Amino acid sequence: MIEEAVRAFRKGKPVLLYDFESREGETDIAIPALAVEAEDVAFMRRDGGGLICVSIPFEVAEFFGLPFMHEILEHSSIRFPLLKDLSHYDIKYDSRSSFSLWVNHRDTFTGITDIDRSLTIRNLGRAVSSVLNGEEFDFGAEFRSPGHVAVLKASANLVYERVGQTELSMALAELAEITPAVAICEMLDEKTGKALSKEKALEFAKERDIPFVTGEEVVKAYKESGLIKVKI
Repeated sequence: MIEEAVRAFRKGKPVLLYDFESREGETDIAIPALAVEAEDVAFMRRDGGGLICVSIPFEVAEFFGLPFMHEILEHSSIRFPLLKDLSHYDIKYDSRSSFSLWVNHRDTFTGITDIDRSLTIRNLGRAVSSVLNGEEFDFGAEFRSPGHVAVLKASANLVYERVGQTELSMALAELAEITPAVAICEMLDEKTGKALSKEKALEFAKERDIPFVTGEEVVKAYKESGLIKVKI
């Protein structure tokens, strides 16, 4: 239920977030970025198995000057023509990706360990919090790229514009009234080689006592709340 998911997010606890049958049909492990520790990264890579990313608000990404990856490819295609073809999207469930840059915090070593990735994720949360609180934050001084944590740039109007896991996780964070920076990781099924089914994800949620919430529930609650988007 949405109420349980909101309460969990307020405590910095994980939530299982399912999007839509008509979209990816995937469940992501979602954890508020500021609360992520090494054991949470281990949990996501072990019981999720997909990419570990961090969703941030569109306005914060714009403030830092973080583009979408397809914009980087299009711009760079002047020098490297192949990139123009690579930036054309033909995925079946959406018109574009939310990927921006991949980063490591500058205090990490390789960037890939559970400790390193949790450090990067928490500091991405700190970056978002600083901007929203009107504080100074030098993104280039704090992070390097390429790195091992993918930054996802949400749509400006969140679920009013797009209903990917990026936007759903941002909407859930806003409903919980926490810093809108969320680590997400798809749950995969090693037996089928596909995304973990909704039924199996629900079983996992019950076994681990983790709230399970659907995209429909998040969108409904977000629109009923009257929230539009994060403002800086």
